[in-house]
Amino acid sequence: MLAVMTLTMTVLMILAVPVAVAIGLAGIIGTIGFSNLPLIVVPQQAYIALDKFPLAAIPFFILAGNIMGAGGISSRLVDFVISLLGNARAGLPISCVLVCMVFAAVSGSSVATTYAIGAILIPAMVSQNYPVGFAASLQATSAELGVIIPPSIPMILYGVAASAPVGDLFIAGFGPGILIAAALTLYVWIWCRLKNHAVPSGFEHKPILVSARRATLALLMPVIILGGIYGGVFTPTEASVVAVFYALLVSVFIYRELSFSGLLTVIKRSTMASAIIMFIISMAGLFSFVLTRAGIPAMIGDWVVETFTSGITFLLAVNAFLFVIGMFVETSASIVVLAPILAPVAIRYGIDPVHFGMIMIVNLAMGMITPPFGVNLFAASAVGNVSLEKMIPHLLPFVGVIVLCLGLVTYVPEISLAFLRLFAAP
Repeated sequence: MLAVMTLTMTVLMILAVPVAVAIGLAGIIGTIGFSNLPLIVVPQQAYIALDKFPLAAIPFFILAGNIMGAGGISSRLVDFVISLLGNARAGLPISCVLVCMVFAAVSGSSVATTYAIGAILIPAMVSQNYPVGFAASLQATSAELGVIIPPSIPMILYGVAASAPVGDLFIAGFGPGILIAAALTLYVWIWCRLKNHAVPSGFEHKPILVSARRATLALLMPVIILGGIYGGVFTPTEASVVAVFYALLVSVFIYRELSFSGLLTVIKRSTMASAIIMFIISMAGLFSFVLTRAGIPAMIGDWVVETFTSGITFLLAVNAFLFVIGMFVETSASIVVLAPILAPVAIRYGIDPVHFGMIMIVNLAMGMITPPFGVNLFAASAVGNVSLEKMIPHLLPFVGVIVLCLGLVTYVPEISLAFLRLFAAP
């Protein structure tokens, strides 16, 4: 049964059938061919998969991120960080990492981060004589922080799929996010030292006080959102609505860089992106239901426990498996299909489900920067007007940095759990 459904889904994806349709058709084939269930369960399970309160945060965080990109918030963040680091060696590449980290703290989307920040920073790096392939690869990789630094849409999906507290996942995400940001910063600094890269003398940026004043409201946004979540003022789902209203207030009425016609375009774009994700979730819910009813997850769990003698070898195998899956399957689809299967097995090895969630998310996030379907690569390629062939040589070291960070996140649980224990302490 599992082989037939997986083969069906794989073949359909190879034939360029949309991911949600491929997953849904595989679930329908499993329902018809391997169970006596009536077809009414198809729409029923699709609805049940979406009938979860935390999922309401997804469209609002997507909308907030798009408003930030179109309403002047992202450009002010960029100006502020560049004013601090722009004239230093590797200042602009490091600015790219830090701005993506801050922007990710509200948008929750790596693709939105790539477009919003890349449109500003890729041309700026090229103007400082950085190779365009390097600039685009760095932007695509830094934007990956959008799904690791909370709030994060994949974290919400994992929390729903694996029955893990979304708030705990948000707190745990700070450790891996900071680790990856620090590692990328160190790498680009070393790269600039080895290449003896210097900032051109004609490069200009706004004074620190001026850029700080202009960016004050933009910098307050992640403070309000994350502070509200961890201060118990509102839930992550409620925080997504607050993020939208704050972004609207600042972009439309204070900065006045987003017109009402522009807002309509942003809403349309956000609606389409949200619909795609929700469609994937609904079809993955059907897929998981059919497998669970047939006892497949329990069978896989028993086989894994018999095959791998320890949690160390289990995590090594899972990371290798997820790395390959992430190259071909969209991150959201991978999480909602695989988390209900793998998370219970991880628990049997004594692995904390929140820690395992960080492993899954960091690993699958690499799929956004690895060919052939890395969405961040295509976004950075489009924004920077550069071919993937020019990006790949610069991209490989960045992937290596993320792999090293993944190894640390996997085998040093405290990277993920230290912040959680700190916040949970009486």
